[in-house]
Amino acid sequence: MEKRTEEYIRYMTDRVVDFMETPQAQRKENRKKAKAQKEPWLARWFGMGGLALSQWMRSSRD
Repeated sequence: MEKRTEEYIRYMTDRVVDFMETPQAQRKENRKKAKAQKEPWLARWFGMGGLALSQWMRSSRD
């Protein structure tokens, strides 16, 4: 039990140090890249069926 706690503390310390050493502009750029790669919420929640439904609804409106 104690070993896992020490490993966790070491892991969290490494994460915080990495965060503090990374320039703010680079962190913002990383967030933008991650957000751009994320699937739309409709696809994540309903898969291809939801995506197909949204495309069908969009085409019927036009």
